[in-house]
Amino acid sequence: MAASGLAAPTRSEVLQLYRSLLRVARQLCDYNIREYTKRRTMDAFRDNKKLTDPCQLSAAFSDGKAQLEVAKRQAVVYSLYAPKVKSIMDVKPWN
Repeated sequence: MAASGLAAPTRSEVLQLYRSLLRVARQLCDYNIREYTKRRTMDAFRDNKKLTDPCQLSAAFSDGKAQLEVAKRQAVVYSLYAPKVKSIMDVKPWN
């Protein structure tokens, strides 16, 4: 069967996407949302680590890029409505 015309992403493109998703996650103000985004990113990349079919790789990469755009929009929206008080999880313990 012929390929769909989409080339499989390179390793560097995948790593760039992974880093970009984690970078956006760090920008989120809310601890729970930030940690969920980081965990979801790591889980998705771990689940897709063993993909070898170029079509599946391209689909997973496209999905990741779409998720990156969603995360970027969420970071902007959440920054507009950031809580005035930090979460207890964000407060450093007293030394």
